[in-house]
Amino acid sequence: MHDELQHMKNLGKTSAQWLHAVGIHSASDLRRLGAVDAYRAVRARGFRASKVLMYAIEGALLDIHWNDLPPGLKARLNGQLNEPGPSNKS
Repeated sequence: MHDELQHMKNLGKTSAQWLHAVGIHSASDLRRLGAVDAYRAVRARGFRASKVLMYAIEGALLDIHWNDLPPGLKARLNGQLNEPGPSNKS
């Protein structure tokens, strides 16, 4: 079976399984939700994912290794994570 998420940079079998479990099955699903809300959904489901998953998702969306995300972008993601409720990307 072809798993689109596993073919994205940074995402492996476990992260793809977690994302599937919260209703994210494609790159477009992931793009629509965004890294912060996808990470929140995984954590809310009870999976013990670290913030590296959030960085990995953002890197996957940008097609870069998560460790190459600029520090300012990581800080922005962390700031959004600390805001109450779903992130609003306007």
